Amino acid sequence: MTEKTPQGNNFDNWLDSYAARANTLSVSEVRALFAVVSRPEVVSLAGGMPYVSALPKELLESSYESMMASRGNLALQYGGGQGDLQLREQIRELMALEGISSSVEDIVVTTGSQQGLDLLGGLFLDEGDVVLAESPSYVGALGIFRHYEAHVEHVHTDDEGMDPDAMQEAITRLKAAGRKIKFLYLVPNFGNPSGVTLTEERRHRIVEICRREHILILEDNPYGLLYFANKPPVALRSYEDDCVIYLGSFSKILAPGFRVGYVLAPPAIRDKLVLANESAILSPSSFSQMLISEYMAKADWQGQIDTFRGVYRERRDAALDAMREYLPGLKTTRPDGGFYLWVTLPDGVDSKAMLPLAVKELVAYTPGTAFFANGTGQSNLRISFCYPTPDNIKLGIKRLASVINLQSELLETFVSKTGGVK
Repeated sequence: MTEKTPQGNNFDNWLDSYAARANTLSVSEVRALFAVVSRPEVVSLAGGMPYVSALPKELLESSYESMMASRGNLALQYGGGQGDLQLREQIRELMALEGISSSVEDIVVTTGSQQGLDLLGGLFLDEGDVVLAESPSYVGALGIFRHYEAHVEHVHTDDEGMDPDAMQEAITRLKAAGRKIKFLYLVPNFGNPSGVTLTEERRHRIVEICRREHILILEDNPYGLLYFANKPPVALRSYEDDCVIYLGSFSKILAPGFRVGYVLAPPAIRDKLVLANESAILSPSSFSQMLISEYMAKADWQGQIDTFRGVYRERRDAALDAMREYLPGLKTTRPDGGFYLWVTLPDGVDSKAMLPLAVKELVAYTPGTAFFANGTGQSNLRISFCYPTPDNIKLGIKRLASVINLQSELLETFVSKTGGVK
């Protein structure tokens, strides 16, 4: 008889029928917060949601009308598995801003860059394979690697990005143990969750090491054009064509609701990506692709990206000002672009255990544990400054400070009463 296991309020009659990898599926700590942060009284510093209100809706409305008049029948039809040719040409122009010279034939359009990551995971990862990743690393990528039963090896990362010496040490150690390293995954510009940008010197060294060690690099770059002052260094893909796969997205520079991303890959990998894409979804959305293409052809999209930069710069400054005012003793990164601050808590304060208390005080954040495959990260949390208004950012950090300070005081009292035994 099939065992019935409670899952929420339901019983699962098919427990013994799932594939083994289904056991790797778990609720994202970020997604799990959505029900809470949707409450209007809660200031959410948790989700990395773009501030789409800064996008003039008339730009999209006029693009929609023009697209439907000229390509409406095509937009409502199936498309090719590689993506719309006109949009791929425009993606080439977009990537050129990152220093990348590419062929339109090597670009594959995906349903968000998240699907691109999933396709690459399916193409390359077998159970037990190793993925090198930043420490901390993007939660969505970690979920994909876990689903394909890979081992994530976090590599030391500091204010200059991933440490090439630590990466080389990890490669040497893992290969000596007989482990198969399939690729390095990193978000080099204004990383999620750290906000850190990989320096130019380290980019060259990392590419050189991966080329020598025959390790693919997955360069995930959704935030690269959202810099606040100086542009980040050019993409790793601009240094090397054969060992770097580049992933981009329109979610942060336009709107995530379109669910359009793209992958630039060497020709042999590109061919397999197209086949995998067709197998998974037949084709990416023709409607979304053609609407974005029309927008890029008709609107001042680079001017709109400048607008987003100003919006996020103002919010970053509000977050840093609030941290200095309410939590002056805590270490935090100072990102030069993107969406996030990475905060280090006082000794002994656990970001995951503290979250329910923060929600009671009407503020939410993402615990650091979401960004480590090995369960660590309790001493950190991520603040997303992209969506709330500057005033709400200040209010949220003020509320957060009251929770952190209370937890720190309680911990100190406990330690003093127990003679230092925690």
